[in-house]
Formats: sequence, structure tokens, C-alpha cells
Amino acid sequence: MKLILLLTAALATAALQAPTQTTPAAATPRVVADQIPTKNGPLTVQPITHGSVVLTWNGKTIYVDPYGGAQAYAGLAAPDLVLITDIHGDHLDPKTLAGLSLGKALLVVPQAVAEQLPPAYKGHIRSLRNGQQFDTLGLHVSAIPMYNLPEAADARHPKGRGNGYVLNLGGKNVYLSGDTEDIAEMRALKNIDVAFVCMNLPYTMDVQQAAQAVLAFKPGIVYPYHYRGQNGLSDVDGFKKTVNAANQKIDVRLRNWYPSGQ
Repeated sequence: MKLILLLTAALATAALQAPTQTTPAAATPRVVADQIPTKNGPLTVQPITHGSVVLTWNGKTIYVDPYGGAQAYAGLAAPDLVLITDIHGDHLDPKTLAGLSLGKALLVVPQAVAEQLPPAYKGHIRSLRNGQQFDTLGLHVSAIPMYNLPEAADARHPKGRGNGYVLNLGGKNVYLSGDTEDIAEMRALKNIDVAFVCMNLPYTMDVQQAAQAVLAFKPGIVYPYHYRGQNGLSDVDGFKKTVNAANQKIDVRLRNWYPSGQ
């Protein structure tokens, strides 16, 4: 009995002296992903933050403007395709890219972005100019203009430097606006099934500009994203009301792109 008591006391002392185990840091909280049917299975739409979204389709994973730290992508599949729209830090984020597993990824970027990427990525880059397009991974990628109005050489987003993108996958056309205003090229888009449209001042559009552009090209589904500006978050509820007052068929999906209050 004495031996048992001594062993019990020793174990209790060891437990008290043992270092406390810490729980690994939790991944950045994310809103629940949406699923949109296509001819080749569902398109999963996972908002990340600001102008970044992860699309999963037909066994392939697409990261758009990865930004905000690699922890924001914890638990998601490594990308097969990375789309980057422009050179600014909320689109081209070298620190986030460095923390991601990009070994199998093709990086589709404007030339201005290609010139700023580290040499380690050079073998993974496909550079596109506005109007260029190509096929990869069973989908079709088109580079679309994105720029500020009025056009000016010293604009924050001059015409020709950055790319919006249209992806055709499984019979669906997905438009990613990048940083733009309600330019003629956006208004002229046809047969867009899903659109991601920016609205943050003073860099892109205000809510009314974005609403009028969407009413012009009539996407089936629209996600307002990239809606944090100098004066906080844009009025996405007002955007939805304006769009649906004029066209109730457009499915305006409001999601929280700033779950951590970034």
C-alpha cells in the first residue's frame, strides 16, 4: 500500500510539473461556402476576404487574388490555378503566396504582375493581356479589361495593366471584376452566370455605379465583394435593393467577406 501511495504522489507531482500543451491556432473563420450546379458537378464558392475567393470545380481548386495571410486558406485544397488581377498588395500579396503550397499551381497574371513575382515562380506563370484567352484544366480563361474612369495615365488602375477574368467551366460563365469602374467592357458582357463585382471608394465603384453596371449585363448571380474602402464597408444591402428593385431575377448574394473584421 505504501508503494502505491508513493507512486501516486510521484505521478501527481509529474503532472503538475509537465508543461501545458497549447492548442494549435485556429484557422481564420470563414463563411459557409455556396454550391452552384454545372454540367460537370457543383461549383463551390468559398469567400475568403476582400477580393479573394476560392473556387472548386471538377476536382480542381482555383485561388483568386490570395491575400490576407496563408492561415486564411488553412484546410483548403492546394490550388491548381491562381488568378491574380493587379499589382496592388490586396491582389498581389507575396507574403501570402510564400505561405501557400503552389507546387502544382499555374499562376495566370497580367504582365505587370509577372514582372514583380519572385524568380521561384517563373516556371509557373502564364501572362495574359486584356483580350487574350486560353484553355487549361478543362476550363476556358479570358482576360477582361479593368480600369478607372475617366481614363488617365496616372489613374490608380490604368487601362491595360490589370485583368478581370471570365472563366467558362461546366457550361457556366464566371466573371471576376478585379478593381474597376463600370466600364463599357463590363456592361457589354453577355451570358454571365456568376459575377463577383467590386465596390469600394475611392479606388473602384460606388454602390450606384456597381448596381447600374450589373443591371446592364444581367448576371444570373452576383456577389458584391471587395467592398471595404477608405470609409469602411460599402452599403451592400443598398446595392441589393437597387438591383432587385429594377430586376428581381438577378440573385444578389450577400456574404461576409470580412469575418474577422479586417
